[in-house]
Amino acid sequence: MEKERLSYHVSVQTMVDRIRRDEMTNIWDRYAAQGLGNDPDKRCPFCMGGVRCDLCSNGPCRADAEKDKRGVCGIKADGMAMRMMVLRNVLGASTYHYHTEQTLRTLRATAQGRTPFGLAEPQKLKAFAERLGVDTSGSAEETALRLCDFAQHDFNKPAHEPSDIVARLAPPDRQALWKKLDIFPGGIYGEMLRATSSCLTNVDGYYVSLALKAMRMSVAMAYQSQIVNEDCQDVLFGIPRPHRMRVDLGVLDPDYVNVLPNGHEPFLGFAMVQLARQPEWQQKARAAGAKGLRVVASIETGQEMIQRWTMDEAFYGFTGNWIMQEAVLASGCVDLFACDMNCSMPIDPLYAQKYHFKLIPVSDLVAFEGITDRLDYVPEKAAEQAATLLTMAIENFPERRKGVEPVTGLRLGEAVVGFSTESILEALGGSLDPLLKAIKDGAIRGVAGFVSCTTLRDSGQDVHSVRMAKELIKRDILVLSMGCGNAALQVAGLCLPEAKALAGPGLKAVCEALGVPPVLSYGTCTDTGRCADLVAAISQALGGVPIPDLPVVACAPEYMEQKATIDAIFALAFGLYTYVNPVPNVTGAPNLVKLLTEDLTDVTGGLLNVNPDAQEAADALLAHIEKNRQKLGL
Repeated sequence: MEKERLSYHVSVQTMVDRIRRDEMTNIWDRYAAQGLGNDPDKRCPFCMGGVRCDLCSNGPCRADAEKDKRGVCGIKADGMAMRMMVLRNVLGASTYHYHTEQTLRTLRATAQGRTPFGLAEPQKLKAFAERLGVDTSGSAEETALRLCDFAQHDFNKPAHEPSDIVARLAPPDRQALWKKLDIFPGGIYGEMLRATSSCLTNVDGYYVSLALKAMRMSVAMAYQSQIVNEDCQDVLFGIPRPHRMRVDLGVLDPDYVNVLPNGHEPFLGFAMVQLARQPEWQQKARAAGAKGLRVVASIETGQEMIQRWTMDEAFYGFTGNWIMQEAVLASGCVDLFACDMNCSMPIDPLYAQKYHFKLIPVSDLVAFEGITDRLDYVPEKAAEQAATLLTMAIENFPERRKGVEPVTGLRLGEAVVGFSTESILEALGGSLDPLLKAIKDGAIRGVAGFVSCTTLRDSGQDVHSVRMAKELIKRDILVLSMGCGNAALQVAGLCLPEAKALAGPGLKAVCEALGVPPVLSYGTCTDTGRCADLVAAISQALGGVPIPDLPVVACAPEYMEQKATIDAIFALAFGLYTYVNPVPNVTGAPNLVKLLTEDLTDVTGGLLNVNPDAQEAADALLAHIEKNRQKLGL
């Protein structure tokens, strides 16, 4: 694995050379070592097909649909594959919801005046509370507390009690369908309980039943976890609005104290930026021999931060997504890596030892072998904890500067970030009409919600994501980008107005008229629900066009982990034509494959498309959009 088989980004390719010279274990070589023979992508065919199970002591079992070879319990290949998919979805849902609970915990403490944060968007708070039917009388703080109470009550409803949040936020046509299919959810905890219990040996082995339970849980997750989470983070830290941000590994300067909040929760990251912007903290860094103190955003925590706050000398920029983590840490520029709830790798302690930085878990979910120092986030102690972390980083600087030869001269780019539903409306003059006119006139053929991770399966980091985005915009499809795939496109330069040169003539003209890029940086994987909210608004603005009939598609060209699988299941429940790559681990389950790729269109209106070829995949997405345009008379 060399060059583009490693990564799309030259900066990462350069760092892999350094890592290998230092004889450090790394994700690229570990990935290749998992392959069979000389093929890094070849794995056990039963595992690849999703037809292996080790849930009980009679296993591990392998299933073969063609031979009617079943598990010891009698489960078929289709049930085996879907059961494992449900369990992955439970992991994704629970992790999303952990973040949401931390956000509400922070909002509650902030409303009580016990954090260093404030209610940055009281109007957004009022508008969101009104959508949910929450009383908005009295102060903003009182409204925030009532909103927290309402949301947490809804989360804790049993599965048989319908969710008020879903009833308030989801499109009416989807609600009616979900009730008909019995996938209108109760509380998220009840749905996770129901789904997990169904996966016990000898409980539910029917792939159709399990698929419906997965979709039901995904609906609860999208509205209760994702939308509540992101709207409340907007209230706390500001609605994302377009601005420029430095990106790529060139944001790391060894002469500065560099602190990297990493993961998916931005709370301590924001608290550290607030302190780092104060002159006394910059003076502390200079007293230690550094030119200054910088907080550098990383992975999805970084996405949450850069979408909302503008860059300056203290909040300097953004590195990229999770696969380049070892490249970041091996740069010799990092003083402290603060790891919240997700996307910090078990290998990080070896890199901390080699490259002399502090590795500090800041979530009670995160632990590393051999690392005893930790500082679990407590909202009421956020200012004190942020100060402790910055002090650790400053004290680390002399040792790191003395003991590690840094890598310099890496690429420094820029991206325009901060497109939210509100800021898109602001860019359009306060109404969706200009966007709808561009769609109706055909300048924009359709919209792709680009919700992706990054993976090494079949291609290098971000290679297929960048390839797919280029193919989509070339076909005049506007891209809303989220997740680690968002970082791929930011670092690759597609989130700049200049990228309009790569777009088709219609989309290019729209970009020129509005001064926007052809890829709108819309946030993190947690923004999937918010994207669905925007799609619902487009549906309503078009006179109530059913979601499956809209010229809108979902695209996940490099899905990786369990959060991504439940995002895809939600997109299917929502009624979207959904492209995923690499090929999911269900190919050994022919009836399940047929359900997802053919039959589902008659159930929810959604459909799954899988194809590793970017041009063919983009053609299929465009064909679906054109079919819907014709159906709508556009």
